[in-house]
Amino acid sequence: MPATATTRSARLGLRATPEQETVLRRAAEVAHKSLTDFILDAACQAAEQTLLDQRLFMVSGNQYQALLDMLDRPESDNAGLAELFSRRPVWTKK
Repeated sequence: MPATATTRSARLGLRATPEQETVLRRAAEVAHKSLTDFILDAACQAAEQTLLDQRLFMVSGNQYQALLDMLDRPESDNAGLAELFSRRPVWTKK
């Protein structure tokens, strides 16, 4: 979620201990970001991960039925997927 895509108009406030502020400022400096950008980026990443980790999905009856229909379909060959899984992972290459 790039912070520069739109004008920032919402104001958020927070309080931190001096130690927390020191750590945040040092990390922002290392990341070559302003303190605001660093905190917003980290908070947005954590928020997105929290939302993605949700286990309960609310859907309409039609959406639920569509999911069940999709799960009941027999599997089909997927050449692209087969090719992808046949490659050696990049983290094992030397």
